[in-house]
Amino acid sequence: MSELEVPARIAALRSTFHTIEVVLDPEALAKEIARLSELASEPDLWGDTERAQSITSALSHRQSELSRIVDVRSRLDDLDVLIDMANEEDDEASVAEVRQELDQLETLLGAMEIQTLLDGEFDASPAIITIRAGAGGVDAADFAEMLLRMYTRWAEAHQYSVAVLDTSYAEEAGIKSATIEIDGPYAFGTLSVEAGTHRLVRMSPFNSAGKRQTSFAAVEVVPLMEESTEIEIPESDMRVDVFRSSGPGGQSVNTTDSAVRITHLPTGTVVSCQNEKSQIQNRAAALRVLKSRLLLIAKEEEAAKKKEIAGNITASWGDQMRSYVLAPYQMVKDLRSEHEVNNPSAVFDGDLDGFLQAGIRWRKSADRVS
Repeated sequence: MSELEVPARIAALRSTFHTIEVVLDPEALAKEIARLSELASEPDLWGDTERAQSITSALSHRQSELSRIVDVRSRLDDLDVLIDMANEEDDEASVAEVRQELDQLETLLGAMEIQTLLDGEFDASPAIITIRAGAGGVDAADFAEMLLRMYTRWAEAHQYSVAVLDTSYAEEAGIKSATIEIDGPYAFGTLSVEAGTHRLVRMSPFNSAGKRQTSFAAVEVVPLMEESTEIEIPESDMRVDVFRSSGPGGQSVNTTDSAVRITHLPTGTVVSCQNEKSQIQNRAAALRVLKSRLLLIAKEEEAAKKKEIAGNITASWGDQMRSYVLAPYQMVKDLRSEHEVNNPSAVFDGDLDGFLQAGIRWRKSADRVS
């Protein structure tokens, strides 16, 4: 390892960390943790379950953020000692340990730096992801289920909570659609770059001739609104239908009509929820998702008007934003950021961080240009 390489890498790491500290403000985080801890210790906290869950979730997120900052600061402080020990040992194992620590810190600081770019109004909110099979028949339904598993695995790897709100199974294989809630620090801001059309090219396992098949799936990402969000929906604007939850192959998985479907009549927006045990709980969950979608629609309309006034005629965000190619070669490529990897299996197993970070940087750069 070059003697010039190490000091330069350490200097770059410390400079990046200083910038991150200024933006994330650990002192302000500590004050917010103290405030939330005080609220969480109130004797009657759990008298209002939704408020209690909101407070404890926010507290957990802030504690996680501060813990990560403290951990990185400590590891950066220990680098000089680690290098001195490596120089004393003067062997390959010690050099490899220094390189490994530098690599890990660069990866970690890269992820933390991305968080500083997430400054949108709802970036810190939980994310509601809806995946819908598109053109491609059975392969598209199977592809939609692959994407559902991909986002679930990503969330689990980052210790984010995942709740399946609704699933509509296809007859032969896969899913017609699914809606999940992912809750963790900056879940919406991080995952929002996944919105758009995803394309899969592979040798179809459902085609007896073994021909190459192209299929599509649409991914929608919206922030989950807090209960206090001021969005009023008149009862006359909604049609509420109840039905029995269903499983793969159309099997009924519930003996009561507990699943709920809400149709917003003015926009035609439809939301279903069948994850909860009672009809009342499913209705409340579906209403929250509906409010989230209506807020996003309103913001998109506002943004479209601004673009029209400014004369911005660029293509809309997210149209065929990523291709997953399994045949005749192996590649996953984001068509916006140009980020690509040659290991689709790892991506479908949830290894998305490279794409998410590249997408967030691309979006920030596009925002500056516009």
